[in-house]
Amino acid sequence: MRSSSPSPAPPVDLAKARRVAVEAAEAAGDLLRAGMARPLEIRPKGTAGDVVTELDLAAEALILRRLRAVYPGHRVIAEESGVNEGTGTAAGADAGLVWLVDPLDGTNNVAIGMPVYAVGLALCAGPVPVLGVVHDPVTRRTWSAVRGEGARGPDGAPLRLAAAARAGRADNPVLAWTQGHEVGRGDPVVLPLRTAVEARCGRLLQLWAPLVAWVMLARGDIDGIVGYRPELVDLPAGALLAKEAGAEFRALDGGPYEPSIDLPPAERGFVAARPALLERLLETTAQACRPAAAGTGSTGGTEGTGGSAGAGGSGGAAQGGRVRLTR
Repeated sequence: MRSSSPSPAPPVDLAKARRVAVEAAEAAGDLLRAGMARPLEIRPKGTAGDVVTELDLAAEALILRRLRAVYPGHRVIAEESGVNEGTGTAAGADAGLVWLVDPLDGTNNVAIGMPVYAVGLALCAGPVPVLGVVHDPVTRRTWSAVRGEGARGPDGAPLRLAAAARAGRADNPVLAWTQGHEVGRGDPVVLPLRTAVEARCGRLLQLWAPLVAWVMLARGDIDGIVGYRPELVDLPAGALLAKEAGAEFRALDGGPYEPSIDLPPAERGFVAARPALLERLLETTAQACRPAAAGTGSTGGTEGTGGSAGAGGSGGAAQGGRVRLTR
């Protein structure tokens, strides 16, 4: 289902922006794939067990160079370097346009030799994603979406989520889980929520690469994703892809949900699924969140800065609370 809310009219050619983003993501993918053949320098990042490699930094630098060459005035929020302000005379006119870049979603997988990772770029007009691109360097395939115009698969054909679950999965859905890397073991929501979700599905994937999970949902490989205080950087690209392919979204408590980079971590929790499954999942998540919310005042649990665990990716310089969209 394409976005039902009115589409923003950003002062940018989205067809051109899609081409630029796809080319940047695929070039970064080539760099990452070639780098996997060499021993990696793996360094700790932050205090929650996250890591970074030289490939993260090199791929991010490549993407930033390509974006800056075409859109010098656009703001860029990147996983490793954080906020990069626009430059030159175009910066004022483009103040509401923000790119989010995850050059290597799945660094923790790469660090242990598991080839499950992706490259993601999103362009937002204000807080709302209007373009999303996800590239899988392993298979060399790319998926993209423009708000209100649907999603496209690697061959450029429309990508639509089938209304019915695959055979045998109507009562045993396959789901993915993502959570912020800084969500602590003592968080009052995460364990009961994840346990409840896992008890109601046939399989719960924890990929440590949420962009891969978003592609799987858009393709119909899995039936839904549950996110608790998820990452900022990789959320818009993947969520827009799945939404434009036909997935529906709600907040964990069943309320309305619109992916936005202006949401603080405590308000980013979501359920995304094929429409026929959504209400059943919401019964589970709302019930699991309710006891904890009564004790904490929200379904967000304890404060964390973002980063991904479970089906999440890595938390870096770009992670944290609400993004300030004004300079």
